[in-house]
Amino acid sequence: GHLDPSSHQRVLMKTGLILLIIGHLNFITSALVHGTVLRFVVSPRDATSLQYAVANAASVISALLTISCGIAALMLSRYLGPAALKWVVFTLSAGSSLGCLSCLLGVTVSIGLTLGSQGQALLSPCTATDVTLAPVSRDCPFDPTRVYSSTLSLWTISLLLDLMEIVFGTRCLLLTLDLLRL
Repeated sequence: GHLDPSSHQRVLMKTGLILLIIGHLNFITSALVHGTVLRFVVSPRDATSLQYAVANAASVISALLTISCGIAALMLSRYLGPAALKWVVFTLSAGSSLGCLSCLLGVTVSIGLTLGSQGQALLSPCTATDVTLAPVSRDCPFDPTRVYSSTLSLWTISLLLDLMEIVFGTRCLLLTLDLLRL
């Protein structure tokens, strides 16, 4: 239903803070995935590793959109008057929700491809035949013993964060629709 202005301010502030925190967590998760694994794995000739890179880039972009939406929602909670600010929050929350939805689909595909190939694309830079000996040899640019489980764990966290970003981005969108009386 319709809220009074003080209720809008409180709800927008809480939503903005949640979006800000979730966006930062998703950004950090994406940076960890890229820094620990994907910077070694991505090859333009391999479609699977290229899909990993695109999904990770979408995750970074959606996290930045979510952070921007959270900041704009916090500003709107302080200053409810300007119509331009309402439209900015409306646009950012719609873009953030759609970006997170595409990221959610991309990360889901990445998890499916990794589970389907049992992590072969993740271990492609390693030339060692025995993965247990790879950390002692210099044939692998990273420690491959836990790369499969670590990457899947980080992608699962990113998946949950994307889902939360969609929920709170949609909540922010509905609040701004109510403020704009659309």
